Amino acid sequence: MNTADSGLPVTVPSTALFTDQYELTMLQAALRSGTAERRSVFEVFTRRLPEGRRYGVVGGTGRVLDAVENFRFEERELDFLRERSIVDGPTLEWLADYRFRGDIRGYPEGEVYFPGSPVMRVEGSFAECVLLETVILSILNHDSAVAAAASRMAVAAGDRPLMEMGARRTHELAAVAASRAAYVGGFSTTSDLAAGFRYGIPTVGTSAHAFTLLHDHERDAFVAQVDSLGSGTTLLVDTYDVTEAVRSAVEVAGTELGAVRIDSGDLLLIAHRVRQQLDELGAKQTKIVVTSDLDEYAIASLAAAPVDAYGVGTQLVTGSGHPTCSMVYKLVARAGSDEPGAPLHPVAKKSMGGKSTVGGAKWAARPVDADGVAEAEVVGTGPVPGGLSGRLLQTELVRGGEVVAREPLDAARDRHRAALSRLPMSARQLSRGEPVLPTEHV
Repeated sequence: MNTADSGLPVTVPSTALFTDQYELTMLQAALRSGTAERRSVFEVFTRRLPEGRRYGVVGGTGRVLDAVENFRFEERELDFLRERSIVDGPTLEWLADYRFRGDIRGYPEGEVYFPGSPVMRVEGSFAECVLLETVILSILNHDSAVAAAASRMAVAAGDRPLMEMGARRTHELAAVAASRAAYVGGFSTTSDLAAGFRYGIPTVGTSAHAFTLLHDHERDAFVAQVDSLGSGTTLLVDTYDVTEAVRSAVEVAGTELGAVRIDSGDLLLIAHRVRQQLDELGAKQTKIVVTSDLDEYAIASLAAAPVDAYGVGTQLVTGSGHPTCSMVYKLVARAGSDEPGAPLHPVAKKSMGGKSTVGGAKWAARPVDADGVAEAEVVGTGPVPGGLSGRLLQTELVRGGEVVAREPLDAARDRHRAALSRLPMSARQLSRGEPVLPTEHV
């Protein structure tokens, strides 16, 4: 059993096959050569942010901890590997006893990051660390992309709440992860009940156009919905004629009608007209919710409109044009032997085309100016300068194979809000630009 962020017990199957075959073939070769037990350090980072983005958002850390904890090879997984002759007998025996027993440090979920930020550091034997590459990257790349898109949308929305409505626009399991990441990035609710069940995210939802079309008259649909859900419900008013629908909605629900939803057309123009009509009908407290293929730019364009909340689907769950963060998992240090206490030596990839890496296990810090605004992302491999010791970003996540950093999802959400508030104001600009903080290597 595993405890999700909501505190609800959730049975989690093995995550051991959420990996690429070459992790296992590397393991087999390292076991044969006698290098598998060498102490090693892997780091997760990205060489660049998606084009035009000013900052990244760490999403999925809690899911990574679950995945590491449940990364085990049970009989079904071992039988699959054996039947396909993917690895040999000694490797299968080694995998049968596999549990990650190393250490993981990283940026806590909800924190922002920049090019070169050591978002996560995994330390242990080469064998136990190399197996985790794909599952860690799969989670962090997806969830961080969605969290970053959500953050930009939350910035554009200001104080107006955002509803995640993208479950039907992506894989059913990715939808649950996307809901979680969107919540970290600033969304308030989700339409996905699986996300609500697993992570405790508040859920919302009333009706679609099909419910209106089911009835002989639009008014009949409104009557049925209000009878079922009460006058505080949200009525969808753009199936036929918006003006007539708003009139019927108020007649049916009264001036206590909770909200109307607009899902098509010129949202800016229609929102103004609907607001005026609602006020004239005495429904001055009735809110206006808009949906319809919104992204951060569309949300920003509605800033002056009398809109009370936004529902976002496709653009959110696909990272608003950037469905991955291009994070990589690279070996940066390893021991020269498998002797206990053997010193670590920096290693680095030296290749052309901008794919070289910087060796050595890294720390990261973010100094601030007199006003508490961040000035740079400082990354180093040696001793931490005294002035930066109180600004270190990485925290302990796993110690000796045991997760030590579980936290409620709201903690990550609050952390992101605080991290964003400490960035320069230009971080909130939606226009394309360079990272808002330079990365300085020391």
